[in-house]
Amino acid sequence: MSGQAKSFNDLISGEIPVLVDFYATWCGPCQQLSSILQEVASQIGDQVKIIKVDVDKNPLAASKYQVRGVPTLILFQQGEIRWRQSGVVPQHQLIQSIKNNISTKV
Repeated sequence: MSGQAKSFNDLISGEIPVLVDFYATWCGPCQQLSSILQEVASQIGDQVKIIKVDVDKNPLAASKYQVRGVPTLILFQQGEIRWRQSGVVPQHQLIQSIKNNISTKV
């Protein structure tokens, strides 16, 4: 488990922002959010990495970030939480939230 936690920490600590979708396979809204995330990924390209974390298979990660309900989205940049939201977020609002909360080097 420690190797997995390290790779997760490495992933969220990089320069590229990471949007983590904490979800569960049995969660209906999570499935709805999954298609929204695919659209978001196609629109913002490589500006943000999007990863999914199954809370049932990764309870330590869910506990560490105090995920109490699914779906929960947390945006990390350089290991810091920039934004978080529980529940389904409309595509346009999600893209705007990501753009508003990441710092880009220009």
